Parts: sequence; C-alpha cells; structure tokens
Amino acid sequence: MKLQVNGKTIEVAVPPDTPLLWVLREEVGLTGTKFGCGKALCGACTVHVNGQPKRSCVTAVGDVADQPIVTIEGLASETSLHVVQQAWIDENVPQCGYCQAGQIMSAVALLRVVRQPTDAQIDDAMSANLCRCGTYPRIRRAVRRAAEGLK
Repeated sequence: MKLQVNGKTIEVAVPPDTPLLWVLREEVGLTGTKFGCGKALCGACTVHVNGQPKRSCVTAVGDVADQPIVTIEGLASETSLHVVQQAWIDENVPQCGYCQAGQIMSAVALLRVVRQPTDAQIDDAMSANLCRCGTYPRIRRAVRRAAEGLK
C-alpha cells in the first residue's frame, strides 16, 4: 500500500491492520514518533493525518493509506525548525523528552486552528498528552511563544 509521509510517497508491504506507529518506526525508519501506552491514552505517538492529530498506536495503516501523514520529522524545513519546535528549545521544555514529539504535534495542531490561544485553550488541547516529568508550565509557555511567532 502507498503512504504519503512528510510529503513523500512510500510503499509498504504490511497487513492493513498494522498500527501506523509501527509502520512509521519499523518500515519507514522514522523513530521520532514514540510508543508510550499503546492505547491512545498518553499522546506520545501523535502524528497528523490530513492535518488532524491522530494517535498512531491505534490507527490502522490501511485506514490512512493515500492520506497526507506528517510526523515530527516532517515539521521542520531543510533550513529551519518549525516555530513550535523552536519555541520548545527556547523555553527548554524537554526534561526526559520522551513525550515531546507528541506534545509538539498536538501544539502544532492547536495553533493551526487557534492562532492566539488562551491558557485554557492550551490546557484543553494539550490535556490528552501526558508528561511524566511534569513540564506542563514550560509547555504552555512554549505554545504561547510559538503563537507569538505566528503573528
């Protein structure tokens, strides 16, 4: 089946019920998307499908064939980081870093819809992404910083 990943067409030979997460990591070699819980509860595996955040651990690859998929690796251009990625660095968000790809993908999805979110909107959009290290205040600051960069 054919996948559209980060702007490239990729052909994979896997059963259609294979979780997208494992196809991205094992077949395509994009390891930025992380396995956390395997039940769509933690958000570490968040990618964008048709511009919407999706939990790749419970998304069957057959359900997203021929749809545009963007992973954390697909956010940056060849010459610069995505504004959210840069804000994450500027605010020193990661501690262990394991959840951060999913956090960033959720933040990008939020800012695509709400250019200048309130703290309540940030908290609501990011609440489905868990961070064991508790960097939530830095995450909120980074989302606000990224929103300022979008003006």
